[in-house]
Amino acid sequence: MLNVARLMSAKPVSVSPDDTLAVVKQIFDNVKFHHVLVVEKGILIGVLSDRDLFKALSPHIGTAAETARDLATLNKKVHQVMLRKPVTLPPEAKVMDAIQLFNHEGVSCIPVVDSQNRPQGILSWRDIIRALDRTDKRTAPVK
Repeated sequence: MLNVARLMSAKPVSVSPDDTLAVVKQIFDNVKFHHVLVVEKGILIGVLSDRDLFKALSPHIGTAAETARDLATLNKKVHQVMLRKPVTLPPEAKVMDAIQLFNHEGVSCIPVVDSQNRPQGILSWRDIIRALDRTDKRTAPVK
């Protein structure tokens, strides 16, 4: 059975707990992934998803109805909206361990950390689906 280190994204993007939501919005506006790790002094302290960001920001940002109050939501700090103490796995954990966490904890990503809680990567359920898709293509009978 595969371990999570083989499927994880090995270079996750991270932000500081004191970064503003404007910084995170800029990241999500320019990439295809949905989570950033919140790291302080090299240690994982939280996770922020694009859904967390959308909930924290005014829906009027970027519209004709935008006000100064709406723009002020971009000045909130990451630590105000991040998920603290996220569920994590070590790199040697099995994929089935990750699947169980996805099913039982209701998370959409799992940070992969070393024994000192330093981020090594991030695993999403999409990473597992992609791996299964590749496996099926390799084992599918040729037509």
